[in-house]
Amino acid sequence: MRDTTIARSYAEALYDLGEQHGQQAEFETAAGELYALLRAEPRIRTFMDVPSIQLQEKERVLRRALDGRVPPLFMNFVLVVVRNGRQRLLPDILREYHTLLDERLGRLHVQVTLAQEPDERLEEEITADLSRLLGRNAIPHVRVDPAILGGIIVRYGDRVLDGSLRRRVAALRRNLLMAGIPPSR
Repeated sequence: MRDTTIARSYAEALYDLGEQHGQQAEFETAAGELYALLRAEPRIRTFMDVPSIQLQEKERVLRRALDGRVPPLFMNFVLVVVRNGRQRLLPDILREYHTLLDERLGRLHVQVTLAQEPDERLEEEITADLSRLLGRNAIPHVRVDPAILGGIIVRYGDRVLDGSLRRRVAALRRNLLMAGIPPSR
């Protein structure tokens, strides 16, 4: 079985566990915190992956690090992952869990490029407009690129909606060149 398939299976089990016990929001927070911790501290991942370290020691360290920070059911899930020898897949499991959660809750992460930093009102308008346009709860991740001059570029999945002023000017220039208008003297 491929690692992504295994990670997806564990993520589905985590999702089902959270849903059955009405703790989806708590699990989402805990998964985000653990994922951030594993990314920020490579020593923890190394510690977890070393086969010569006893399972009991790994469990003890995990309990100490996560106790009170994550729900007990979530903690039990993490311990089962470690007991099954899949601890190196924890980041992949957590990433798959968030992807699954987004799918099931109808959320869509969207990359938005603007020419300048938006204010709060504009961000809210973009979120509302994209959610309506895409038929899902859009979660924009805004990036500023002055080179687009104005307008907006939206990327989600493998689609790009380019409403930038740079593209419009380039299209206008192309049309004028193709029209064969002689230069003025």
